[in-house]
Amino acid sequence: MAQVDIVSAGTCPFAQRTRMVLLEKGIDFSLTEIDLDAKPDWFLEISPYAKVPVIRHGDAIVWESAVINEYLEEAYPEPALLPRDPVRRAQARIWIDFANTRMVPHVYKMMLRQDEEGQALHRRRLTEAVLAMEQGLRDLSSGPYWLGTEPSLVDFTFFPHVQRFVALTHYRGFTIPASCERLLHWRETMFARPSVQATRAPDAVLIRNWAKYA
Repeated sequence: MAQVDIVSAGTCPFAQRTRMVLLEKGIDFSLTEIDLDAKPDWFLEISPYAKVPVIRHGDAIVWESAVINEYLEEAYPEPALLPRDPVRRAQARIWIDFANTRMVPHVYKMMLRQDEEGQALHRRRLTEAVLAMEQGLRDLSSGPYWLGTEPSLVDFTFFPHVQRFVALTHYRGFTIPASCERLLHWRETMFARPSVQATRAPDAVLIRNWAKYA
């Protein structure tokens, strides 16, 4: 099978999602990192949204991290990162959508808002999302990961932005509530995975890079 080529940016959380999946699946890939503040012309020709990640796999070009990750799951089915059971697979997709629509936007919006009222609004909504994540872990899994004893695409979708809560703590004072014991344990379990260690940026780098949002 053709090698996968991924275009990434060093600290992009969306690209980190796909880089972790590539590592977890043991897929042979080449990595090209670009500067998102000076995107090369060749990249704009293959990325309609001008965003990373983008992968090239043979003649196929695929973009958007959630779509890429499902593509990789289908092209490289082992080890499986989605359940075989259709109900559990639907649950996984629901939580992937939750991450993208109910959690991630408030991470950025809390950082971008400069007024106390706006920050308070998105702090409340992000807290609601985090509490829902805690309940989801309690409802769906008796193991350390979102769907059980092994990680799934759900874990790799959530983790990069949860990791970046360190910047929210630094600039906005936001932290995961202590009552979210399952979520906090999940976070530490994820930090220990080799794919996370290979792709994570140091906290100091994330704090520095997110200063432009704050």
